[in-house]
Amino acid sequence: MAQIKKIKTGRKIEQSVFGKRNWIVLGSGIGAIVLGFIALASGSITLAPILLVLGYCVLIPVGIMIRDKDGESKVEGG
Repeated sequence: MAQIKKIKTGRKIEQSVFGKRNWIVLGSGIGAIVLGFIALASGSITLAPILLVLGYCVLIPVGIMIRDKDGESKVEGG
């Protein structure tokens, strides 16, 4: 089974569903979206839509759906 990462915060133990790769892809998706809006504000009619579609439709969903290398989900049902 996949291992669940446990993070101690004070007295509570929280379970982290996302790993390092998830956060990297999600961060790059947010970066692409921000750059897309900056390009849109500067008047780009080609680069802005490409960056926005890449961020919203590719990087953010991929960042959410990435699993561990063994192919199992990090969250166990139970």
